[in-house]
Amino acid sequence: MPIVLLISAMLLATSAAWFEASVAAARSAVNVRDYLQAFHAADSALSLCARSAVAGTGIGALASPPVAREPPQWKVEAAFEAAAATPVAQWPGSLRAPQCVVEGWSLPARPDARAYLLTSRGFGKNKDSQVWLQMELVIDGDRIERHWRRVAARPF
Repeated sequence: MPIVLLISAMLLATSAAWFEASVAAARSAVNVRDYLQAFHAADSALSLCARSAVAGTGIGALASPPVAREPPQWKVEAAFEAAAATPVAQWPGSLRAPQCVVEGWSLPARPDARAYLLTSRGFGKNKDSQVWLQMELVIDGDRIERHWRRVAARPF
């Protein structure tokens, strides 16, 4: 009888451990899905804003006049929210539609070039699953340079 109880206890402990592992894996899969949802939304918004800025049309309207240093408006979430454009009305499965802000950037070394800092934000299913992406866009005559970068931490 003690051996049967010992084996039963071992099986119960093993089952509990497998259950916890499967719950953790399911949570991880949901988090990855949420991140990818937000990333694709932000990436699409960034592409649409860049296309609009190159064409000089509505979505890419400047949030601020060109500045000589890196534009600071994107770093303050309230300022970003006030100036943000929504290139698509909604993003399937996201809490909110993706947003972008286009800020002018003057380059002293290249006075004839137009430069912009584009910042986009995409959402997953909840407010905390946000992805922020940026692109430095320089238009110099017929030449267009795109420098992409990921924002590691969301602004405060």
